[in-house]
Amino acid sequence: MSASDDPRRVHFQSPEYLVDRLDAIAELFDKDRTDLLVEAIREYIEDTADSETFQKLVATKYYDDQLEFETVKQLVGAETAQRLRLLKADLEDEALDLAAPDDVDIYDGDATAAETAADDER
Repeated sequence: MSASDDPRRVHFQSPEYLVDRLDAIAELFDKDRTDLLVEAIREYIEDTADSETFQKLVATKYYDDQLEFETVKQLVGAETAQRLRLLKADLEDEALDLAAPDDVDIYDGDATAAETAADDER
């Protein structure tokens, strides 16, 4: 078990009827309430992280510097976070300052016109 897998106590309030239902389900499956809560949270996070709306929101906030890279990694995973980092770097790149081309005749005057279908007699 890594340090990030160490249990952390979390305290929150919930409507009593939800706790009662959770306890009934836990008893039915012979499981602990905490196990069911952890499983439900894990599934919710996976479903949310996979949604296109969530991915777009994370990308937008990252591109607008409202989220740090490490937070993005936690939200969408390392691979997607790395893709977003590369795209952000590309978006932040300065536009290339290319000089206009000189008037150079690349065909040395030997250019020929191609005939198109409209020029053909059918």
